[in-house]
Amino acid sequence: MKVTVVGAGNVGATCANVLAQKDFLNEVVLLDIKEGVAEGKALDIWQSSAINHYSSRTTGVTNDYSRTEGSQVVVITSGLPRKPGMSRDDLISTNASIVRSVTESVIKFSPEAIIVIVSNPLDVMTYCAFLKAQVDSSRVFGMAGVLDTARYKAFLAGEIGCSPKDIQAVLMGGHGDTMVPLPRYTTVAGIPVTELVNAEKLSAIIERTKKGGGEIVNLLGTSAWYAPGASAAQMVESICKDEKRIFPCCAWLTGQYGLDKVYLGVPVVLGGKGIEKIIELKLDAEEMALLKESAGHVREVMGVLDQMHPLPA
Repeated sequence: MKVTVVGAGNVGATCANVLAQKDFLNEVVLLDIKEGVAEGKALDIWQSSAINHYSSRTTGVTNDYSRTEGSQVVVITSGLPRKPGMSRDDLISTNASIVRSVTESVIKFSPEAIIVIVSNPLDVMTYCAFLKAQVDSSRVFGMAGVLDTARYKAFLAGEIGCSPKDIQAVLMGGHGDTMVPLPRYTTVAGIPVTELVNAEKLSAIIERTKKGGGEIVNLLGTSAWYAPGASAAQMVESICKDEKRIFPCCAWLTGQYGLDKVYLGVPVVLGGKGIEKIIELKLDAEEMALLKESAGHVREVMGVLDQMHPLPA
């Protein structure tokens, strides 16, 4: 089984490294446009195989998509990283051009591949890839909710003083400040989170989660990579192993939650065919209003992209 990661920057290299160490793939191809970068990082990862006891081979290539042929899954991380003071929406023009080009090359050599988008602004870049790929939407989706949920769980675990492994949670909506955390669906070892964290603390954690990416940008001067890379790898594992795990992913909605023709974060069943089912939760009026507000924000940026690359009829 073969997986390709496009973009050998911090996120892409982390994703490739996590995938290799999970040891369920025959080959992980790491591709980048910068000469020698993917080759060097792939070689470094491969040299850790004897230490970390795995056999998955990592291969680095410079802008040669023929080497990605036959990939079951392709993770696209390419694009300009967000800088301090830069909104996700500011990235759209440059990154849309990159994602379109990468998607075209991916589909040429792996027409049956499932495509996972990590590039920002996430929701709109997923839409961009969908337009270019011209395949079923179950095979083109974005990594957002897995990362946002991981951040939410980490913050909750720190506040409660428990293991993040015992926390179950769902976040919905766009990737960014308009995401919709759902405390009603958050439990700790089956215990409602509201019994362990007071309302004021929980509200603060939710706000921190919404700005989780920006917090790291302000600290590092660039976007996060360890958690995003691991999040994408977790999605790939569920697909390749046909685990049918339930994750919040950026998915194409066609009437679910009363929303149509928009990419938005919702819980899905992720298996060997990609998104095998979109789960519709019973949201209350306030939650639904927040979700529709988030969808409205995503639609605004999608509108900018539509002017460049309209959706086929």
